[in-house]
Amino acid sequence: MNLPGSPHVAYRGDDLSLEGQSVSALAQRFGTPLYAYSKTAMLDAVAAYQRALVGRDHLVCYAVKANSNLAVLQVFAQAGCGFDIVSSGELHRVIAAGGDPAKVVFSGIGKTRAEMAHALQVGVMCFNVESEAELELLSEVAVQAGRTATVSLRVNPDVDAGTHPYISTGLKGNKFGIAHERAVATYRRAAALPGLAVAGIDCHIGSQITDTTPYLDALDRVLDLVEAVEAAGIPIHHLDLGGGLGITYTDEVPPSAEVLVKLLLQRIDARGHGHRKVVFEPGRSLVGNAGVLVSEVLYLKPGEQKNFCIVDAAMNDLARPAMYEAWMGIVACTRRDEPPTRMDVVGPVCESGDWLGRDRDLAVHAGDHIAVLSAGAYGMSMASNYNTRGRAAEVLVSGDEAWLVREREQPADLFKGERLLPAR
Repeated sequence: MNLPGSPHVAYRGDDLSLEGQSVSALAQRFGTPLYAYSKTAMLDAVAAYQRALVGRDHLVCYAVKANSNLAVLQVFAQAGCGFDIVSSGELHRVIAAGGDPAKVVFSGIGKTRAEMAHALQVGVMCFNVESEAELELLSEVAVQAGRTATVSLRVNPDVDAGTHPYISTGLKGNKFGIAHERAVATYRRAAALPGLAVAGIDCHIGSQITDTTPYLDALDRVLDLVEAVEAAGIPIHHLDLGGGLGITYTDEVPPSAEVLVKLLLQRIDARGHGHRKVVFEPGRSLVGNAGVLVSEVLYLKPGEQKNFCIVDAAMNDLARPAMYEAWMGIVACTRRDEPPTRMDVVGPVCESGDWLGRDRDLAVHAGDHIAVLSAGAYGMSMASNYNTRGRAAEVLVSGDEAWLVREREQPADLFKGERLLPAR
């Protein structure tokens, strides 16, 4: 049975393994729900970007929002990556994991004054500015701090990435970026404001993109702007081409990182921009297929219209199916020699939208373990405590070693910051 995604998640005989370790054994050792990640899969994924960029001035900035566990960030920091952040909290995580602030790009449309001041204090590489109002505030904060903020403007190329509307970011109707037609005027304003130094241009058109055409279309529009901005006397030193490369959840066939990057570099060179530094911000493509969410089967509930497999993981652990109606592979951790039953895999949360997979053919019994595949990205990072449920534990696997990299939340953890009213 071929599983989608990483070769490091595969069956050995009838047992699902992660880097050769039994996933059921991990569940028995660390409990469930459990997120488990392959270090080798993550390093293989980032190496594909790095191979394609050999000989170029470049920086691969891992998008922290995809999976912000400190150990995951540590793996990428040690692999030479920078980081793409969207909050001051993520910046704190990067620093705690040993990341270099000078290799951080600060994205996001709603940076606060305090977040700007923190990023300036620690010396981030660049602010990816997303509005003219943000530009004005950043100038004010930089001047007050006596520092210079290096900026790149995130432009909206109005290119359809052909992905889910919730994760499309490059169209006119999206909230992200500066409108293409306003870009040159905004660069002029940035160059004139005190406390700012223009360094680059940034573009991000969406997530889970499985075709190279939208990237190339967006790149052409970005290069058109670079030429127009430089004609206005404002030099552009780097091209930040964002992230968004998709992974295989079921039958998608996205291009490899090497193929995508080489196509983009060829277009950059053909248009005479090969001297510029290039920045990429991959997230999902580095961690998505490296992880699984492991859950115990609690009950099997047959019904007239639907059969249900009730497990101990829920929408608070994995929001993607409920939020995006995302399809994610679900398999038994130990295969049984019996006919499968078609059923919906659902969790204990009191919402009809609490499902992990619909109409799945599984041969499982109560007490067995199932694994949701390709769960390394936007799984734990989007988890919540809805229904006062503690968030899952996380483990990182490398060869024959497995490390607990986040403890399971206990009941007291869930309300430790709350206060009762005073007694009367």
